[in-house]
Amino acid sequence: MNQLLAMRAFVRVVETGSFSQTANHLALPRSSLSKLVSDLEIHLGIKLLNRTTRAVTATSDGLEYYRHAARLVAEVDALDGDMRGNGLKPSGHLRVDAPATFATSLLIPALADFQREYPGISVALGVSDRAVNLVGEGVDCVIRAGRLDALSMVGRHLIELDYVTCAAPGYLERRGAPSHSNELGTGHTRLGYFIAATGRPIPLHFEKGNERFEMADSDYAANDGNGLMAMLLAGLGVGQHFRRCVQPYLDSGELVPVLTDWSRPGMPFHILYPPNRHQSARLKVFIEWLRAAFED
Repeated sequence: MNQLLAMRAFVRVVETGSFSQTANHLALPRSSLSKLVSDLEIHLGIKLLNRTTRAVTATSDGLEYYRHAARLVAEVDALDGDMRGNGLKPSGHLRVDAPATFATSLLIPALADFQREYPGISVALGVSDRAVNLVGEGVDCVIRAGRLDALSMVGRHLIELDYVTCAAPGYLERRGAPSHSNELGTGHTRLGYFIAATGRPIPLHFEKGNERFEMADSDYAANDGNGLMAMLLAGLGVGQHFRRCVQPYLDSGELVPVLTDWSRPGMPFHILYPPNRHQSARLKVFIEWLRAAFED
């Protein structure tokens, strides 16, 4: 038995919950993969996996073994990458997930620079505001909005994005520009954002000096940033979005800032990865490139 290959196979099965996905990933016949894991169980003298027709899950012993095996496999991969990387740039595949507007407005336009610097690394980018399961979906890292202490991952601060309250010129011609945030409660259409998994709305938030004002309910809401952007551009109402993402539309006049004497606290973004996952050489360079790309 090739124990390292068997460990790698087991780790991947636990992470994907699928023998078929793991077999495709490792380019092995499914029967060979199943035998590798069975041989590993015999070698260890314990049952690692519960197999049913619907799912594959780790046993309690399997979870304990996975925690150590995942770290060892990652360290071997990192060591190989570091030794091969003497005089060479990292190569391989990265699976990254990022919020919709951040991905389309900021990350994707910058990826050409990453491609030129690291041509040997391929990137599969998941574009979604939903919270992915990093381990179960085989994701190397995610970019997420929110305070780090509210997120069950470890990672690095990336950027803080400021908000702007804005609307399309056509909307303002029809309804007029609000002069105070409380005017949005009557006579204006409010555009907002809600969390897809829970349906919880994210309030519009306004601050000026000692004044604080929130409006939790919206007339129209989207569950990703691109949808909210499209609503603003369509002239449906007044909403808040990240200034850095809507800046091209502010410059072109397709969107107009309103209530400019009011502000909203910025939103931090972090690049995150599982706490028990050793960073590969390609993930390390991606993180450092990403932080450098947005440090301005």
